[in-house]
Amino acid sequence: MAADEVPKPTDAQRASMEKLARKFMGDFKVPGLSIAFAHRERPSFSTSYGFADAESREELTADHRFRIASVSKPLTSIALFQLMEDGKLALDDKVLGPQGRLGMEIPELKLTPRLRSLTVHHLLTHTGGGWGNQRNDPMFRNPKLDHAALIESTLRDDPLQHDPGEQYAYSNFGYCLLGRIIEKAAGVSYEGCVKDRLLKRCGIDGMEIAGNTRDERRPGEVVYHSRNGDRPYAMNVRRMDAHGGWIARPSELINILVRVDGGKVRADVLKQPSGERMFTASTANPRYACGWAVNQVPNRWHNGSLPGTASIAVITASGMCWAAMTNARTPGIGPALDRLMWDLARCVPDWKA
Repeated sequence: MAADEVPKPTDAQRASMEKLARKFMGDFKVPGLSIAFAHRERPSFSTSYGFADAESREELTADHRFRIASVSKPLTSIALFQLMEDGKLALDDKVLGPQGRLGMEIPELKLTPRLRSLTVHHLLTHTGGGWGNQRNDPMFRNPKLDHAALIESTLRDDPLQHDPGEQYAYSNFGYCLLGRIIEKAAGVSYEGCVKDRLLKRCGIDGMEIAGNTRDERRPGEVVYHSRNGDRPYAMNVRRMDAHGGWIARPSELINILVRVDGGKVRADVLKQPSGERMFTASTANPRYACGWAVNQVPNRWHNGSLPGTASIAVITASGMCWAAMTNARTPGIGPALDRLMWDLARCVPDWKA
């Protein structure tokens, strides 16, 4: 194989991959699974299995789009670092109060010392001191409230349990705040900023914020299937924009991953110091950086989970990137989807995953 040739799976390797994928789908009651891989920043394989809609038997294709849930968080992080490179933000900027990035929208008298000390970096690393997703997640309460009303009610009724920076607690609400900070700094909507600054530079025009109901599905979007009492169309997904609201194809996520992986084939959308900082873990949790899970290998990734969908996006130290999405969610599917993608990648020895 020539040095610049992109390794592709052979027919036999594709058959092995499909066998693994079909078993996963059966084990976790998944109607549809879509996957994509890149090797050394070049697309190497993408395919789909099953159905976009199990009821109508509409076959799933690589062109179908999925809710990506919390894989949205890396997009938010990249956009923030792009704004920082333009001098519009800094990691240690305060979030609230007279000098805060959200300004005086929240009445000053309601701000506790903990809220006053909250920074952009705290929110990016889930070290804000509260608003975790383990129980009573603010982003899944009061679905009729808009962003401003939700933020005011949460700051008023949900005090921080710890000083910012001390402890890690995965916070969807923290990323909701980051979305509003992006809007303030960029002067446009969160979705508009990410599309203009990130997606356009990656040659992507098919990603957008999801609708809430089945009737509000975007063109080419799959149907999400209920499992174990999940209600995929009973959420305000549009309000989740910055922490879990995007829809995408796996191939589109690949186009983003290869533009932040530090490789030499595709120009990164961030300068090297910004990229390194984005992937640097906090002292409170050595396995989570700014919108990315990390380890010492180093691999970088994020998974996503919402009623009706599971997703994952990975940058490996070996030079691979991959993404996968499903249109149903059952217990244990997140770790299993991660293992599946590693197993699929290892079906192709030339990838050296």
